[in-house]
Order: sequence, then structure tokens, then C-alpha cells
Amino acid sequence: MRVTIIGAGVAGLAAAAEFTDHGHAVTVIARSAQIGADCCSWLAGGMLAPWCEGESAEEPVVRLGQEALNWWERHVSGVRREGTLVLTHSRDASELRRFSRRTSAFGIIDQERIDALEPDLAGRFRQGLFFSGEGHLDPRKALIELADHLQKQGVVFRLGTDAKEAEIDADIIVDARGLAARDMLPELRGVKGEMLLIRSRDINLSRPVRLLHPRIPLYIVPRGDGVHMVGATMIESDQKGHISVRSTLEMLSAAYALHPAFGEAEILETGVDARPAFPDNLPRVHRRGKTIFLNGLYRHGFLLSPAVARMAVAAATDPQAHPEFMEDHA
Repeated sequence: MRVTIIGAGVAGLAAAAEFTDHGHAVTVIARSAQIGADCCSWLAGGMLAPWCEGESAEEPVVRLGQEALNWWERHVSGVRREGTLVLTHSRDASELRRFSRRTSAFGIIDQERIDALEPDLAGRFRQGLFFSGEGHLDPRKALIELADHLQKQGVVFRLGTDAKEAEIDADIIVDARGLAARDMLPELRGVKGEMLLIRSRDINLSRPVRLLHPRIPLYIVPRGDGVHMVGATMIESDQKGHISVRSTLEMLSAAYALHPAFGEAEILETGVDARPAFPDNLPRVHRRGKTIFLNGLYRHGFLLSPAVARMAVAAATDPQAHPEFMEDHA
């Protein structure tokens, strides 16, 4: 089939990869002039952490998110399976117990094991949870590499093109525009996320670390060479703009609480974007005629895009198929 995908964020590129893997001719159209511009996945943490997400996410996120580790390893380099370390200070030990009750596939580890996993945190935490099966990637490198790989496989990219003004001649159209698709999916809402990129000469983590706190939960994801992405916020808003002073202070304070050396870190970048979400925070695959809408990945773009892209291919190629997140509309 001739398939045109509208949107070049993580959902659109994952769909392009799945359709290409199944032998279809794929064209990707995006308003952005380059891969990564104007898409919320550019600011993502890149944590492939399905079991940790079970702390607050629905069961399908944990189950389907497990596909992401092998999928991303097949399509890009740079996936690191170093696990996820979940920590809390002694005064917040109840948060660790709460997190453990809501998740699975972890081991309870002591200070000696924490120190062995992350020597730069030595002596700071007495107990933690280690999710050894999880991994992470650098979202920016992954998006660029995936797009380059797809182009070499014959996928046509029409960047800097507004799909509303473009002539589309395709058997199937996949709409993966994120919040921009609210003109067709009015139930979508925006959930704002804010992030910092910092560089420390004294701290170099090997894996994502989640620091539990009753008020300011924090995750720090290593990017290499002392660069770390710091994220935490989920705000019910579709406003992008600039990061707030309050969020900046809270994230930096939480990073400092993980290790005071982060107080000397250099702030390289701040970022804000709004993630598309449906009311239940689960994605949807809507089919309307020859158009398939793939949307609502919420905060699970890299984690759920492989499974949702697989469902989009099933919806396009098998009239009898009814994938888990699929909804039919006239």
C-alpha cells in the first residue's frame, strides 16, 4: 500500500518504521523543517521503564510498554539496558514502600548495592528499588537516527510541508499530529511537561534515577559526559511558552537533594511542551475511512509508540482486526 504519515514525532516515525517493515511504500509529511522541531518527543526523558510506570499508569502501559525495549534496539543504536534506580531519603521511606506496592519486576537493594550501581551517589541512600530490566535512550539521537534509517530504506520525507495544503495520494493516511489533531479529535487535551538539561563535572550517572518525594518527585536521565536531563512536572495545560520559575526551583532543589554537587551544575537548556492525552491517559487508534488517527500517547511516547504503531498497521491491513486501542468512526 501507499501510506502517507502526517507528523514526524515519535508516533509518526514509529508508524513509518512499522509500515516500512511490512513492505509498504511510506511518505512522511511534517510542518517542521527538520526532525525534532516542534514535537514534544524532542523534550522527552527517553526512559523505557514500563514497570516503573505502573506506579501511576494503567495496566496496558506496563504490558505493552515492554515491547519498546526490543523494538527500539532493532531500529536504533544507543539503547542502554542499565535498569532504573528508585531512591528516597530516609525521612520519606514511606514513599518507597508505596512505590513498591504499585509496581513489579524490581529488587529491594541496600546501600552497598546502590553504591556499586552508582558510585557517585555513594553513602547517600540506605535503601532503594532496582528495576534491572528497564532501559533508556537519548530521544534526540534516536529520532534523528530512525529518520535517517527510514530515508535509506526509501521512505520519502516532505518536511516543512503543511498537510492541509499538500496533495496526498495514498491508500492509507496516518494522522500522528499530536495536539494539532484536535481539529479532528476534540477530546484531546494538553498535559504540559517541563525539563532541564544540566551538565555536572562531578556527577555522571549510568542509568535513570527516580527520587521519590511526597511533593516533588524527580527523575534524572543521563545523556553522557556529565549531561543529565531533569524532569518532573505534569501540568494540565496546553500552553508551551517558557518554563516557570517555580518548576525550575523545584527541579533544581530536588536534583540538589539527590546530590549537592548538582548545585554546581551548568544549566544547558530549559524546555516546555504539551503532550497529547485523552481523558483516560491511554492512546487511541481511530479509523475513519482511509485515515487512521494515532494519538494520545500522553507521557509514554517512546514507551508506547511501538505497540500503537503495530496496531495502526493491523488496522490498515486487516479489515477484521480490532487492536486493543482501536476505535472505529464513520
